[in-house]
Amino acid sequence: MSTFRSLRIPNYRRWFIGASISNVGTWMQRTAQDWLVYDILTDQNASALGIVLALQLGPQLLISPLAGLVADTVDRRKLLQATQVLMAVLAVGLGLLVVLGMAELWHVYAFALALGVVSAFDAPARQSFTSELVRDEYLPNAVALNSASFNAARLVGPAVAGLLTAAVGPGWVFLINALTFGAMVYTLLVLRTPDLQVQPKSPPGKGRIREGFRYVRGRPDLMMVLLTIFLVGTFGLNFAVFIAAMARTEFGQGAGVFGVLSSVMAIGSVVGALLSARREQPRLRFVFGAAGAFGAACVLAALAPNLILFGLALVPVGLFALTLLTSANAYVQTTTEQVMRGRVMALYLAIFLGGTPLGAPVVGWVSDAFGPRWSLGVAAASGLVAASAGLFWAWRYHEVRIRYDRSAPRRLRITHEAPPAPAD
Repeated sequence: MSTFRSLRIPNYRRWFIGASISNVGTWMQRTAQDWLVYDILTDQNASALGIVLALQLGPQLLISPLAGLVADTVDRRKLLQATQVLMAVLAVGLGLLVVLGMAELWHVYAFALALGVVSAFDAPARQSFTSELVRDEYLPNAVALNSASFNAARLVGPAVAGLLTAAVGPGWVFLINALTFGAMVYTLLVLRTPDLQVQPKSPPGKGRIREGFRYVRGRPDLMMVLLTIFLVGTFGLNFAVFIAAMARTEFGQGAGVFGVLSSVMAIGSVVGALLSARREQPRLRFVFGAAGAFGAACVLAALAPNLILFGLALVPVGLFALTLLTSANAYVQTTTEQVMRGRVMALYLAIFLGGTPLGAPVVGWVSDAFGPRWSLGVAAASGLVAASAGLFWAWRYHEVRIRYDRSAPRRLRITHEAPPAPAD
């Protein structure tokens, strides 16, 4: 199967191009905002950076059930047009404050919170809208290509943002990002409506939010995926915190190196997403295996003795992080009933993104109190614990057994045994 097979579909191809442009701007703003907080508005305060991340992602915890219901009820295309315009307005507002020299730390906090509220409605609509662009058999590939686009932008965005931040300041980066939202708005306007895969909408009535929770509670496999995403998303994917701290505090480098390191990690992220795009079906073993490999890669990054080796260690960190996220996202979407997809994806994103407000300040505090390397140790622990939990679940409930076998190529044989039939 072709890695880029979804791009043969005209509507998805238009979406991919528009999203790729917008993603570059998003990564530029993220990098510039992180550096603005960490090195301009504070004296290298990782805790303040963690608070910004918490405010920007915190609304996912509170708003996601409502946002998921909205995504299952309204026209997702129109909803996305509205959220893209609002995010452009916020980028302009913060950019002007910074360019005019009026920005203070509380301004960044306020804009991060406002952006978090808008993003809480944008994310489940964006995720579930992919199923309207392609048929279900193309959905895993489209999800993986979305991740590849997002992380390919990480190769370009942070490096450009680092150079622009050093040259003209972060305010202009925010204003440029506002322009890139226009690419997404234009894309949404030119999509061919007859070619969209119309999804069933949730019927009106009470209890529709509770219905989403009941659906997930009745799916143990989804529960395990969400637990894995919670652990790694909360304590492991705080890249802005530990990369900024390692670059500045541990190695004494500036904004340009911070941007380059973020881009280097994206090399692994793109490779992970493209490898996922080649798979026809997502599997739980990729979710749990990638979590363990992510933990091991973070151990290597934490032990890196110099900047070059740290940068090299970030490649497998990005690769296994994206393998985990892409596999989990595709598994949840492709195994969830269409009428429930918006609510389930909202819960997925709430746990993934909303967990960061809990973890980012903790990771920032660990970095400030014990050093940046220990913040990477927290990330490593999250991946290893998640992998262990997944392995135990597979062994306990799916009768998976790992046995020593002299005839096996690697001396180990993994078997799946059906539980014995009940006695009559």
